[in-house]
Amino acid sequence: MVAAVQPQNNSARISSAECVIFDFDGPLCHLFARRTAASVADTLRAAYVDGPGGGPAPGWPETSDPLRLLTAAFDDGALLPPERAQRMEQSLSSEEVAAAAVAFPTGYADTLVRTLHATGRTVAVATDNSADAVRRYLAGRNLLEPFGERLCGRLCNGTGLRLKPDPDCVLRALESTGADAAATTMIGDSPQDVAAARAAGVGFVGYARNERKARELRTAGAAWVVGSLREVLLTVDPLAHV
Repeated sequence: MVAAVQPQNNSARISSAECVIFDFDGPLCHLFARRTAASVADTLRAAYVDGPGGGPAPGWPETSDPLRLLTAAFDDGALLPPERAQRMEQSLSSEEVAAAAVAFPTGYADTLVRTLHATGRTVAVATDNSADAVRRYLAGRNLLEPFGERLCGRLCNGTGLRLKPDPDCVLRALESTGADAAATTMIGDSPQDVAAARAAGVGFVGYARNERKARELRTAGAAWVVGSLREVLLTVDPLAHV
């Protein structure tokens, strides 16, 4: 069980928030719950990274995280030509959309989204994953209506990739809502989320499904870390039937 750290100013901020921005993989669902992130990384590595003999090409990180592989493809070191890096991003997007069709929902996430929407808050998504994957998942949960088109995934133009801790997707999500940063809170599950929220000037609630993640979030500066979104739901609506 992850112990919550809940200073009054943080709980008050989300209970009075006009807008809540969700990270996708973690706070809303477990995207790679059935097909693991490691298996997706292996697929990308085999298609774009491994040399002719099947061994790893020099310069690439040893990682099971497909987003780290994608970041390496777009780094200044030019490990892949731009057009091939774009194809890698498209392949990852396809994998994410397929994973979204069978992703596991995070406990209390659906209810929290619907409660925020029903009580007049605006909700949005800011994620390093594909916006198409977010849309596919939300459609399957009948949650597209609360979010509308405020689904801000990674952008790839062939020459650059701006992932968190760069605040790009958070700033785009904030702009899509028309809300003030001071009236907005983000729910995320990584140190990169903490840094992106801070750079965008929005509040932050950390979601940690285990104590290791909780320690990482607190070390990154998250003042309020919860082990269950039930805590956030009851802060937003103390009378929620959960």
